[in-house]
Amino acid sequence: MPSWRVILDEIQAAGSPFDVTRRKYLAELHRLTGRNVIAYYSGWLQKGGLPGPLGFGINDGDKNGFMAVIYQLDRSKGLDLLLHTPGGDSAATESLVDYLRQMFGTDIRAVVPQLAMSAGTMVALSCKEILMGKHSSLGPIDPQIGGLPAHGIIEEFTRAATEIQQNQMRIPLWQPIIAKYSPTLIGECEKAIIWSKEMVKNWLITGMFLGDPDAALKADRVITELSDHALTKSHARHISIQRARDIKLKVTGLEDDDALQEAVLTVHHAFIHTLSATPAVKIIENHCGAAFIEQAVSVQFLQQQTQGLPEAK
Repeated sequence: MPSWRVILDEIQAAGSPFDVTRRKYLAELHRLTGRNVIAYYSGWLQKGGLPGPLGFGINDGDKNGFMAVIYQLDRSKGLDLLLHTPGGDSAATESLVDYLRQMFGTDIRAVVPQLAMSAGTMVALSCKEILMGKHSSLGPIDPQIGGLPAHGIIEEFTRAATEIQQNQMRIPLWQPIIAKYSPTLIGECEKAIIWSKEMVKNWLITGMFLGDPDAALKADRVITELSDHALTKSHARHISIQRARDIKLKVTGLEDDDALQEAVLTVHHAFIHTLSATPAVKIIENHCGAAFIEQAVSVQFLQQQTQGLPEAK
């Protein structure tokens, strides 16, 4: 008869019903495609109201998660990477893509069940192919500085310089606006834009457009369409599957394969349920059940729990 400890270990190994359900459907997706499957999910839509830095976006800490879930995978089977993220840090994104390519080469497909915005789109562009549905969206890849579009900051500064040059009576109007900029901000914006474009162009040429004689031209068009703030208008703009195809990205529609669409969306629903009903804010998980899960507790909840406690003396 199993001991108390053996039973406890068995319960802990089984995981919560949310864990069991997610892993069941990740395994089914793997059986359908024959490829490695890793899901990278953020809970920014479910827990965006929680105070404090919860790390919803792509950051350097994610590397630990990917290392954990890639360990012992048969990397010759390639990778299907399910992405659901608001974006994140450019440097962390560059490092993550470099690591994934070291592990799987360019045999990586990005699967976007709903949203892969900003840096999430950059990761998708580093893959050989993107799988999207009619409900899926990518986003602009123009870099943000302190939450503001780098392109927009430069445009505003250029406009101010032009108007002041034409009419110095405009100085009092522009002075409080320009005063909010730090001395090096414009230079940092210019560098961020160049860095982002160079990074993505290299990924497109060596990945999605590899072997295409017009690879550089196609990459330039994609970058212009997705990074020019004058064209995209807003960093939050959603890029549909049709728009992605219009700019010549290699995109396969999930609707083209009913079985694949059902398997992907079932996994997606399982992750969204987990993010909605548990403290998880980010999940990195493979089809074998290995997972790296970040959790957070609401500061408001903690404050409620400590109300009425005596003050420390």
